Amino acid sequence: MTDQSKSDARSGDAVCLNGIVLERGGTALFDGLDIDMRARRIGIVGRNGAGKSQMARLIAGLTAPDTGKVTVCGVDVAKDRKGALGAVGILFQNPDHQIIFPTVEEELLFGLRAQRVAKSEALAKISVMLETVGHGDWGPRAVHTLSGGQRHLVCLMSVLLMRPKVIVLDEPFAGLDLGARLRLARLLERSDAMILHISHDLEALESYDEVLWIDRPAGAHEPAYLRAQGPAKEVLTAYRGEMEKRGGGNDFTDL
Repeated sequence: MTDQSKSDARSGDAVCLNGIVLERGGTALFDGLDIDMRARRIGIVGRNGAGKSQMARLIAGLTAPDTGKVTVCGVDVAKDRKGALGAVGILFQNPDHQIIFPTVEEELLFGLRAQRVAKSEALAKISVMLETVGHGDWGPRAVHTLSGGQRHLVCLMSVLLMRPKVIVLDEPFAGLDLGARLRLARLLERSDAMILHISHDLEALESYDEVLWIDRPAGAHEPAYLRAQGPAKEVLTAYRGEMEKRGGGNDFTDL
């Protein structure tokens, strides 16, 4: 399937944040945040602490907003957990925060069984996935014996096996060598899922359809907001310019 046909196939799907209010420790992280995302590949940028990871957790249904609603392809992910399993998957920066079972097969089996896939069918799907990535013998392997890049691969396979309509990437390839990043990115590209990719690696987002810039007033305990949303080149150029401007100063209050 071509990029254009994939984009057309997903045109009816959307990730919508409507009137999102979220507080933590008496601080408002979001206060009435509204975002509508429909492009197939979307990059998300912003400074550390701007709220990107909290937004990712909201989209994945792992955090419920205090007020407002998050829908992914029509599913209210905070209230409909069963529906959320088929609507959205998330890949975190640290695979050890995601892996909970001792062997590769058990880890891959968990999500499929949560979707009520019969065990025999789930094991068959896992076998095909492992053969696809060239690791057909990994099923019984202990996860703790895998390298960091290999554990990332297990997490990605787990998400892809569940065939979500949307995949959220929260800096999942940070710390990996270039070869590992490229191999994982190629595997991810085979999916026709809508991709929301949070990253500080601006070059990785340059080919994306759209980029969102999430910002928070510098040095202020004010809610994060959507500063820009548009074509990747346009938003990344503006973001890079702003970061270079801030980086050239001596004010450390917004670090």
